[in-house]
Amino acid sequence: MVGEIIGHYHILEELGRGGMGVVYKAEDIRLKRLVALKFLPMEMTEDSEAKERFIQEARAASAIEHPNICVIHEINETEEGQLYMVMGYYEGETLKERIRRGNIPVSEAIDIAIQIASGLSRAHQKGIIHRDIKPANIIITEDGLVKILDFGIAKLKGKTDITAQDTMVGTINYMSPEQIQGNKVDQRTDIWALGVVLYEMLTGKVPFRGDYEQAIIYSILIEEPEPVSSLQEELPQELEKIVCQALKKEPEQRFQNIEQFLTILRSFQDNNLLEGNRRISMTEKELPSIAVLPFTNISNDPEQEYFCDGVAEEIINALTQIDRLRVVARTSAFAFKGKSLDIREIGKILNVSTILEGSVRKSGNRVRITAQLVNVSDGYHIWSEKFDRDLEDIFTVQDEISQEIVHRLKGKLLGEDKDRLARIPVGDMEAYQLFLKGRYFMYKMTKDNLNKAIDCFKQAIDRLPNFADAHAGIATAFSMHAMMNYLPSKIAWNRAREAALKALAIDRNQASAHLTLGIVKLFQDWDWPGAEKELRIALKLNPYDVRVHTNFAFFYMVKGNMEKALEESRYALQLDPISTVSNLTFAVNLMRANYLKEAEEQIYKLIELLPGHSYGYYLLGQVKILQGKYSEGISHIEELIQRSGKTGLLLSALGWAYGKAGYENKARAILKELESSSHKENFSSIYLVRIYTALKEFDQAFNYLEKAYQERDSELIAIKTEESISDLRSDPRFTQFLKKMGLADV
Repeated sequence: MVGEIIGHYHILEELGRGGMGVVYKAEDIRLKRLVALKFLPMEMTEDSEAKERFIQEARAASAIEHPNICVIHEINETEEGQLYMVMGYYEGETLKERIRRGNIPVSEAIDIAIQIASGLSRAHQKGIIHRDIKPANIIITEDGLVKILDFGIAKLKGKTDITAQDTMVGTINYMSPEQIQGNKVDQRTDIWALGVVLYEMLTGKVPFRGDYEQAIIYSILIEEPEPVSSLQEELPQELEKIVCQALKKEPEQRFQNIEQFLTILRSFQDNNLLEGNRRISMTEKELPSIAVLPFTNISNDPEQEYFCDGVAEEIINALTQIDRLRVVARTSAFAFKGKSLDIREIGKILNVSTILEGSVRKSGNRVRITAQLVNVSDGYHIWSEKFDRDLEDIFTVQDEISQEIVHRLKGKLLGEDKDRLARIPVGDMEAYQLFLKGRYFMYKMTKDNLNKAIDCFKQAIDRLPNFADAHAGIATAFSMHAMMNYLPSKIAWNRAREAALKALAIDRNQASAHLTLGIVKLFQDWDWPGAEKELRIALKLNPYDVRVHTNFAFFYMVKGNMEKALEESRYALQLDPISTVSNLTFAVNLMRANYLKEAEEQIYKLIELLPGHSYGYYLLGQVKILQGKYSEGISHIEELIQRSGKTGLLLSALGWAYGKAGYENKARAILKELESSSHKENFSSIYLVRIYTALKEFDQAFNYLEKAYQERDSELIAIKTEESISDLRSDPRFTQFLKKMGLADV
């Protein structure tokens, strides 16, 4: 068929063939995009069962909207009566080919298994059991996205099974015992197959082998597989247990649903040593965890508040260097400042086993620090101490407190951990106090306070020019100016870059400076490889910094890899459970990954955290529109505009909602209003792109997309996953635009 035109598809080359069809790469002549065409063999066109199975495959796959499920565009037939379906075409390789290429690292195998399980989870929610999960039916795209193919023998809930009773269907090496015996199957059959695939990825071999079919069947029904650890010595013991449970011969002994399997896989990935990232190991049932609350200022001077916060934060920073110790991030821990909640209640909210609280009295050159480590379960003190010292000894006190905490929680303090805890004293106490004061103002995040922070950092540098942390503080403050549009973005980003480079010239291991530099390369430079490099360095230097994981989540969202974006944002939420930023990032990524129900639930959590804030209601309006609940979505956005005023962002959201709901005149009225204000500062041309896309006026949408590019609009970097312009992605101009931005193959 190569070279032929079928319907409006020009067939370019054959991709593969099997018992139920031949697959070709083709060009959609109308939409100028590449697709895959799967044809039912001509000799089967008279076979009613084969035709029904082919149609069922198309129906099953098209009923599932999920990033890890191959898209089915349509099903049709040629003039000769040959059935074919039109599927998404993906550059990449099958998992079978990937396994043949050689050893798959544990981190990559887990990532692939998670994506397969995610796709199966959505299928199972729709009542569809795949029944033929195997490496040949899994595509891995060039950017690492997994796609499940071939629902040809899938079983649909409420539908009569096409396969005759007692007939065995599937690929023998990946079939579950109940499938081989012709018994009733459910999602535990897919769990078994995924267990086989995971075993094969980790070892390069299938668990049940034989020289002929009956030998393989005997192995599946009777024999236990060779332990994974005997084939892969360095495999974590906990991962071997996961594989073993998936391959239990009795369905009742396996994971009982794919969500259980998925949760365990995600937990293992979140908490393990993957890709050089030090995270908590699952080999211990109960890992020590701690929240360091802001220390109470009991000095006569209320302005010493910054010093008290600084002492607590320095202890947090020291503790985050310790393996196997989960430390709640500053944002969540400091949320309880000034609140008289019971320690046990705080511990429950933050999901920690211990809490450090304390007080600081500073008078002249003397400081008294009282610290107590409390067991959350019963409220009793594990340890308490009082330190009366000269101010110059503050570093020693912080170090002693940190080492005592680790000693109490872990039983012993390893030499390596001692090295990580040790801090090099600044050498100028006045400079150090100015640094603490700058950080105190910076976390308030208003424009005036950011300027105060920068001034304090500069004063510290005047006293101590090689104070790397202070230079890094300036970089962070200017990056906040840019993100919040307090300063013209180009000016703010350039100043952030300059300060970060100064910090790194002094100390190449200044993690915060690497992080800021990565953010600059991401948001301002559109240097995707450079951004990833800096973020990975920051991650290696401080793997428990929630800011690194939040920005990695954004980086993966820019790439279009939503599963990894969700993993990073989910992990950030574990580190910082009541942080607005962490909850917001997770909600946005759920929405952009098309997990709309989960996104809605997360948005309501965000609204609980910020009941008077507008952004939660803005997201709620968006997710309602994406769910097709137009009246609810429009109502939320209209109410928000009445309460907060007509901003470009909100008017754009309302115009897009009107367009999606079919209220063309209202959408055009919003367009007119926005276009008249397009000269204003911080106006984004993307506001207009969204509305023109909803109105299906793609030429105008692309005109404003180009304008946004010329203006170097920061909104552009998220276009791969921007939900409001998804209709543009089938237009060949969109692919060209991605190439221009360097995002086509990112």
